[in-house]
Amino acid sequence: MGTVHAKSLDPLPMHGRDLGVNPDDLMEPPEQEQESKQEVLENKDVVVQHVNIQGLGRTKEDLLGYEISDVFHAKNLIDVMKRAHVARLRLLRLGVFKEVEVLIDTSEGKDALPNGLDITFEVTEIKRLTGSYNTMVGNNEGSMVLGLKLPNVFGRAEKVTFQFSYGTKETSYGLSFFKPQPGYFERNFTLNLYKVTGQFPWSSLKETDRGLSAELNFPLGVTSHTLKWEGVWRELGCLARSASFAVREESGHSLKSALSHSMSIDSRNSAIFPNRGALLRINQELAGYTGGDASFLKEDFELQLNRKLFWDSVLSASLWGGMLYPLRGQPSCIADRFYLGGPTSVRGFGMYSIGPQSEGDYLGGEAYWAGGVHLYTPLPFRPGKGGFGDLFRTHFFLNAGNLCNLNYGEGPQAHLQRLAECIRWSYGAGIVLRLGNIARLELNYCVPMGVQSGDRICDGVQFGAGIRFL
Repeated sequence: MGTVHAKSLDPLPMHGRDLGVNPDDLMEPPEQEQESKQEVLENKDVVVQHVNIQGLGRTKEDLLGYEISDVFHAKNLIDVMKRAHVARLRLLRLGVFKEVEVLIDTSEGKDALPNGLDITFEVTEIKRLTGSYNTMVGNNEGSMVLGLKLPNVFGRAEKVTFQFSYGTKETSYGLSFFKPQPGYFERNFTLNLYKVTGQFPWSSLKETDRGLSAELNFPLGVTSHTLKWEGVWRELGCLARSASFAVREESGHSLKSALSHSMSIDSRNSAIFPNRGALLRINQELAGYTGGDASFLKEDFELQLNRKLFWDSVLSASLWGGMLYPLRGQPSCIADRFYLGGPTSVRGFGMYSIGPQSEGDYLGGEAYWAGGVHLYTPLPFRPGKGGFGDLFRTHFFLNAGNLCNLNYGEGPQAHLQRLAECIRWSYGAGIVLRLGNIARLELNYCVPMGVQSGDRICDGVQFGAGIRFL
């Protein structure tokens, strides 16, 4: 009786009664050879009669039924192996198993059919308590992250996580509860309780947030959506004694309660070095209608297009934009405004050092736009091709953008004219390094242009690290 470990999709060997092939037939003359292995496997009708799961402890069987039920629809051996492989990946995706192995065998018992198969998933559950230590890269900042996780708390892929992060500009800790919908892992609910303390030297500002948030993620067609409510107690203070009066005026406590929605469409083949596809992300945030001191409507978007050219080069174009509209006659808060400039947006300028400022402190703006055109090419002479060298790209860029405050008593034409004034732009070239598929490093030589009074520039070599780049 043959047993197959279905970790790969290689064709099964043809022998034994399992496939209904007589071994003596293999000795016939070449002109009477049977069909190829692939053809036999594809054309041999089978029926999946039983699916067993071994190794379960605290995991509920009803959760797994949604993930593996598709294997019953397989019509031939190749289809069985493909569907079993997909089911294995779906089980691993739940985050409750350390290992999953698949065994395919012929059916036995009184109800066994001649072409019947039994599939067994042998699983090893993750420990009840796990810990982690890693480093994380943000937008031009790094942090050390310690975490404790309680996976599969109630047996249906729920997860409780405690995380502490200590970084160059931000320190945080938080407790979260994650609950996916059985059979639809992409549709999930998250509850967060957190405290975050951050430093913003470009504004001589420090901020401490203590908050609670509830988040629902779900796909809809080709789009992904996030609905979120957040209630946060914010404490703003001066980072230095030299802070401007405008920053000191913003100091103190405030309460923000906001509803937000995010929609994204991402057809890129990579988040860091895409060579095809597009990204569209639109965010809306409404604060003040569910309580709190802050009251505003905030909209922003991100668009990216990528096209592969000759010699493995890629042309990429990006466009960002956003607007914040204060409500109920209240002025906007420095913590809610947009910021622009630096190695992750308009290169050649200091970090968030474009736009309104007071005594050297940058105050952010209520409207902005930024665009960029990039040409990525392999390194000259392709050193390390197929290996370490593929982590690097040569980078040529042209960036532009503007950040300002608008007079909402004026019409849209005046707003567009305001955004078109005093455009900052830059160009340059450099080297880009991919860190996994979550972050990247850039070392560029930048030439800033369109510099306005009060802007802080970085004329020459500029280093950047982050997860989101213009």
